[in-house]
Amino acid sequence: MMNSKVIYSKLNNTFIRFLIVGIFNTLVGLSSTFFILHILGWGYWASTCLGNIIGAIVSYLLNRKFTFQSSSTYRRSFWKFALVILLCYFASYWFSFFMSNLVLKSYYMQFTKDTIENIAVLGGACMYTLSNYFGHKYFTFRTNTTSKTNTWSET
Repeated sequence: MMNSKVIYSKLNNTFIRFLIVGIFNTLVGLSSTFFILHILGWGYWASTCLGNIIGAIVSYLLNRKFTFQSSSTYRRSFWKFALVILLCYFASYWFSFFMSNLVLKSYYMQFTKDTIENIAVLGGACMYTLSNYFGHKYFTFRTNTTSKTNTWSET
């Protein structure tokens, strides 16, 4: 059983806080994406885009204060946040969609379009999360000490 000091030290690590926010953000964003994709019947790109916009709003608000404890103004940090989100979104989801189609269609197994898209959404979400962390840590919410701090050994 962990004591409160160990838990506190883990929560002080920006990557751990980012993952906590990311879990919540992912639940909100992926739930929205799958709802839009399967219930509303929108296409892959519209569903992943709108789901990620919803998740991005939650992510910005929580990461700005909880994860990176940024004192940067909304005006200064939001455009950077939006830029990182857009670059990570298109790179992650395009690559995941491309690879899912390439790999799953290259096997002689019969995968439905829905299965390929679901795998692409999940793969894209993983890549999106990792690329977002580094983009926000070293660009959006960067502080003078951020560039000197080792992400993995922070306490």
